[in-house]
Amino acid sequence: MSSSRPPPADSWDCNFMLPGPPSRNNFGSADLSPSGLLAFASGSSISILDSRSLQLISTIPIPPPTSAGSVASLSPFVTAVKWVPITLRCDLLSTEPGSSHLLLAAADRHGRVALLDFRLRSVVLWIDPDPNPKLGIQDLCWIVSKPDSFVLAAINGPSVLSLYNTTSASCMWKYDASPEYLSCIRRNPFDARHFCVLGLKGLLLSVRVLGQKEDEVVVKELQIQTDCTELLKLERELSAGAAGLSPASGLFPLYMVKFTFSPHWRHIIFVTFPRELVVFDLQYETPLFSAALPRGCAKFLDVLADPNNDLLYCAHLDGKLSIWRRKEGEQVHVMCTMEELIPSIGTSVPSPSILAVLVSQSESTIQNVAKLCLDAPHSPSANVDIDSPFEFSDDTLLLSKTHLISISDDGKVWNWLLTAEGAGDLQKDAIKSSMDADVIDVALCGTNTNSMASSADVQALEAGKQLEHVNGSRNRPSNSTSSQADMSFKVSLDGQLQILSSTVTMLAVPSPSLTATLARGGNYPAVAVPLVALGTQSGAVDVVDVSANAVAASFSVHPGTVRGLRWLGNSRLVSFSYSQVNEKSGGYINRLVVTCLRSGINRAFRVLQKPERAPIRALRASSSGRYLLILFRDAPVEVWAMTKNPIMLRSLALPFTVLEWTLPTVPRPSQTGPSRQSSLSSKDHKADTTDGVSTPTIASSSDSKDASSEGSQDDTSESFAFALANGALGVFEVQGRRIRDFRPKWPSSSFVSSDGLITAMAYRLPHVVMGDRSGNIRWWDVTTGHSSQFSTHREGIRRIKFSPVVPGDRSRGRIAVLFHDNTFSVFDLDSQDPLANSLLQPQFPGTLVLELDWLPTRTDKNDPLVLCIAGADSSFRLIEVNTSEKKIGYTSQSRAIKERFRPMPLCLPILLPTSHALALRMILQLGVKPSWFNTCSTTIKKRPHLIPGTPSSQKDLRSYMIGLPPIGDTVVPEMLLKVLEPYRKEGCILDDERARLYATVVNKGYAARFAFAAAVFGETSEALFWLQLPRALNHLMRKLKRSPQKAPRLAFNSELEDTMLSRITSKGKSTPGTERRDSLSEGQLRLMAFEQEELWETAAERITWHEKLEGEQAIQNRVHELVSVGNLEAAVSLLLSTSPESSYFYANALRAVALSSAVSRSLLELAVKVVAANMVRNDRSLSGTHLLCAVGRYQEACSQLQDAGCWTDAATLAATHLKGSDYARVLQRWADHVHHVEHNIWRALILYVAAGGLQEALAALREAQHPDTAAMFVLACREIYAEIITNLENSDDESGSSTNNVPDNLPGLSPENEDVRAVGEYFGQYQRKLVHLCMDSQPFNE
Repeated sequence: MSSSRPPPADSWDCNFMLPGPPSRNNFGSADLSPSGLLAFASGSSISILDSRSLQLISTIPIPPPTSAGSVASLSPFVTAVKWVPITLRCDLLSTEPGSSHLLLAAADRHGRVALLDFRLRSVVLWIDPDPNPKLGIQDLCWIVSKPDSFVLAAINGPSVLSLYNTTSASCMWKYDASPEYLSCIRRNPFDARHFCVLGLKGLLLSVRVLGQKEDEVVVKELQIQTDCTELLKLERELSAGAAGLSPASGLFPLYMVKFTFSPHWRHIIFVTFPRELVVFDLQYETPLFSAALPRGCAKFLDVLADPNNDLLYCAHLDGKLSIWRRKEGEQVHVMCTMEELIPSIGTSVPSPSILAVLVSQSESTIQNVAKLCLDAPHSPSANVDIDSPFEFSDDTLLLSKTHLISISDDGKVWNWLLTAEGAGDLQKDAIKSSMDADVIDVALCGTNTNSMASSADVQALEAGKQLEHVNGSRNRPSNSTSSQADMSFKVSLDGQLQILSSTVTMLAVPSPSLTATLARGGNYPAVAVPLVALGTQSGAVDVVDVSANAVAASFSVHPGTVRGLRWLGNSRLVSFSYSQVNEKSGGYINRLVVTCLRSGINRAFRVLQKPERAPIRALRASSSGRYLLILFRDAPVEVWAMTKNPIMLRSLALPFTVLEWTLPTVPRPSQTGPSRQSSLSSKDHKADTTDGVSTPTIASSSDSKDASSEGSQDDTSESFAFALANGALGVFEVQGRRIRDFRPKWPSSSFVSSDGLITAMAYRLPHVVMGDRSGNIRWWDVTTGHSSQFSTHREGIRRIKFSPVVPGDRSRGRIAVLFHDNTFSVFDLDSQDPLANSLLQPQFPGTLVLELDWLPTRTDKNDPLVLCIAGADSSFRLIEVNTSEKKIGYTSQSRAIKERFRPMPLCLPILLPTSHALALRMILQLGVKPSWFNTCSTTIKKRPHLIPGTPSSQKDLRSYMIGLPPIGDTVVPEMLLKVLEPYRKEGCILDDERARLYATVVNKGYAARFAFAAAVFGETSEALFWLQLPRALNHLMRKLKRSPQKAPRLAFNSELEDTMLSRITSKGKSTPGTERRDSLSEGQLRLMAFEQEELWETAAERITWHEKLEGEQAIQNRVHELVSVGNLEAAVSLLLSTSPESSYFYANALRAVALSSAVSRSLLELAVKVVAANMVRNDRSLSGTHLLCAVGRYQEACSQLQDAGCWTDAATLAATHLKGSDYARVLQRWADHVHHVEHNIWRALILYVAAGGLQEALAALREAQHPDTAAMFVLACREIYAEIITNLENSDDESGSSTNNVPDNLPGLSPENEDVRAVGEYFGQYQRKLVHLCMDSQPFNE
């Protein structure tokens, strides 16, 4: 296997590349990182966008495969992309800062897997560079085998699952699922070691990776029953060899089978077959629900789960989106609405197809921060005026907002905002209940009494009160929820990005003379606009703004392929297409259109009533845009005057092969009279000459015209050169309606060769350069008759383009030559030996070159030459050509072009240099005044978040901090602010919406700021940890105070006592009367659940999903669930319903007797313990734990469940029966497992805190080398603890009780603790190292 292989030095100039549109050949591959970076495949390239502002950041082409048998090859389609799940590394004291958090895995149709560094824009590792056989990759997925070890899972070909070790760049495990066609891979959000793979026929592989060795991979096969009739039919239609190497999406591009894990419920996955939605339970290994598509609905494309709400979003092949909502208390989903993702207005016919749909995780995380801060706006992503963040009425209330990204095959990326609204009257009870709070419960974003509130905070407070009414109390379930009928969903377009709309067929750059822009003037170049026009296969014309590397406008001009495109000056375009009427008659309909860029109006001209005999071959427009030559196939050339209503001047019945207008005259330095000299002295060169003597070069003859010859060409006249089929050459001049012979001075007769037909030409007074089908290049001075030639020893020549020339240029004879084999070269005809000094580019890396031209925006001789390239992969690229004195060559991008114009700043902190990103993270955590985000150019009146104050660069930067940090060096924040000053001035730290949210969060305590900083940098789990930390400390304080603990709600126990035996054989509901939670208010925080009430409620709700399941194994699982939640009566009822013929009868009877026993005796306890131990040893159904529960040995039952790997069940059992230290021990052991086995440090930290293991939590952070987070953890805990004590004292004063039994400091976090002191010292070292790194790093200018 190959290790790291650096790319060719000249092949990665990707900053200025526009990709072609994605297609189904890319398999809909796209990935949205938690930090907001969108990567998607288009052709053989990967495009990376900012998902918030929808700005193209970069395009990275994948290098082509290299083989010994061929010099170069084409890059295959990219079929899978996936961001590595690594967050910003904070271990500066042990390693140097890197960009591992910006790594991207990509795979292609040849089976190659590459690891790309986005910052370097290059391949850093080839995992499988030359696979054999070349099994194309269907999908990729990152798996975490150890805290710092990642395994890459891939589907190779139709049915092979492979696991790659990214350290050794080798395949560590393979699994062949033939004859199944594997479709997609997804990682379990609850366990990073676990992932599932789904096949088209319903095969489901459940795989757990326990290490880096082959024997540490555990796989389990499951089957989801589905109708495969259509798939079998498609299989029969495939040819015999077609299914050998192609992945499933290559074989069946319109047969989509996808799934996603539920982000809220363990073991639940949502599966979409083409016409069926299935909810599958991995624990029960059975479907819980299935629904067929209603009539009239197109097939499913993909399924997505909302990160915050119990909603499903299903994309369909016809571009629609269906929204499904789960019924409360059941795993039954009902379609609520159907929305359009392809608007019917303004789209082409046929309508574009949706290729991929993604949910924005970063927006959902930020929304969680906003929700849980009571005085923050509900959604920072909404365009809401801060004066009235929500216009509430009695009719509707805003319940949730979600951002979706969709990608269509016409080159558009869409940003959609989905809002859910409910009836206001139904929320009144929730509003009332939300105003009640437990005295000891402290809200996450409680007011910081040491901080000053600004006017923005007062306004935000009002918004927060309304928010609290909407969301209800976070610490208790909502007493009422809006039903499906009372909810409405709305989808609105929030943004759109257009890249190239179709396969590029033509390229045109403007080169206008002054007569194109002025009423009077000469044939001298005008200032060229930085625009390039591209004709496409779909009939659209895309205009690219090269200064912004973006499509400035896209015009739908023709119904078919654009076959010719030219600029008329610099504000109009002329293009043509043709279509054949029928094959018998052979007639053609030619369509010519003039497009005005300013108005966007398309005007057709030369409209004929009948088809023509000959199609148009080419268009040639003069530099001024006044004249147009229309070349036909085997028909006379037409000359048109391109006025407002174009007029045909005449036709020329000559057998033209090529024809080119002159470019604007080369500008000369301001010199007068005969003192003007050429830029280079006349020298002989080695090229063959037709005169038999040395011929002057182009540069030496460029000024050969005297004043009389210059005056012979009128300022308003233009000329074109041509070649005829017999090899004859000529120059015509057009002035007004007259066309006359230019009467050039002819070269010798030997110059015209009979063996090579002229196929390309370029003309700029006074030189004509020609290329023929034999690869020869000839040039001729029309004023002196001097000529010369040389052979390129290549195939025929398609295009010749003169490079732009500015005053003071060393050479005026540089040309770009495109050959028939789609390769190109750059020659300097002013050099001694053009062939020896040429830049030969035999193959543009990874693609064929269809068209090329020079970008005419040079204004200074020191400006680089830039080539515009249209590739066969539909991409558009700018290549910089270095014109040194010695040799031409490719270099990196120009500084002038690198200063890219952006309509709005690119606010992506994750893209900053790693040290600067860490500096910004620390500043946001410690707290900076919101006025710091006001730049000198955008003050309070111009920015929507109404932050008071205007920053001044002269004032002390420390005054921007809300207070000196109580830990670490107090000088460090000022130095970090100084480092970040360039970014602040550019306004590219936080956009207006997030700055507005920070203004409401900054004074709400450490935990709120830490959560915000984590969310901004895409660290979702860390953000959830900080949001839950106050609740975990509240939980701990209740235990420390030894106050009576509120028992979990077991409201159904008394109800079942009276009717226990009367329902022994009943299969009705076993848990009636349970209180339902609002599925639209819990969100991702369920991942961090630890309180007994929450764990019990989750388990109790799952019971109702399985009541209708039958089968012996299902009954065993149901009994286990009922015992876990303490519902022994229902468990006995279910056990006694076992048939005597069942193999489980005796075991079930034994457990039923034990569970129904009302008296516990020591002998019975001993007997039960022995029987339970034997059962655990021989029976995997964990029946022994039920016997332990029957005699009240819940602690031992929890230990047995944990030994068996049933961690959630053990926690549920403990939440039901254990209290105090017993419950804490269960949580502590669970935390150890989550930390060391599941490698989820943030989930483990919450469990440690809830269990009272603050020292263990601190040790885990230090072990993970998070010095800054460890220090911030200490600060947050102390602040929350102090606020809890204050609230306790206030409540005790009112009640008259005492708080003497509450310790002064949190156990394990007292200032005298050695570990706490070590954390402070370590944080100081981290700060000093960070400052040094920041000072050594240059500000990053994207």
